[in-house]
Amino acid sequence: MTVIHTALLGVAAEAALAVPGVTGLQPRLSRRLAAVAAPTLTDATPHHTPPEAAIRADRAPGGSGWHIEVRCTLAAGRRALDVAQNVHDRVGAAVISHLAALDAVERVTVEVTVTRIATWHDGA
Repeated sequence: MTVIHTALLGVAAEAALAVPGVTGLQPRLSRRLAAVAAPTLTDATPHHTPPEAAIRADRAPGGSGWHIEVRCTLAAGRRALDVAQNVHDRVGAAVISHLAALDAVERVTVEVTVTRIATWHDGA
């Protein structure tokens, strides 16, 4: 993983979590299983998956930019389409800004997947 790739994961996660209506980011099943299988320091250590695990950043086909995938959980009572569009726009702007600061301006596409609508009585 390159330094730019790793930084893009953090930038995208931070931008997505800042959107009103986003209650969290949900990693892909493969990432969740890998995190559970990883050894912990003690049995009492709580399992925590970093928000970046819910972001996937890949080079676009042909190496002409980046494709960012964000998997998020939304709060009930908000229009999922509006929140997802806001996540799309903010993540795209944040990633483009980050790349511009590195003099690595490239095309960026963002895909947002809503994995769940969290109700107030949900634990997560």
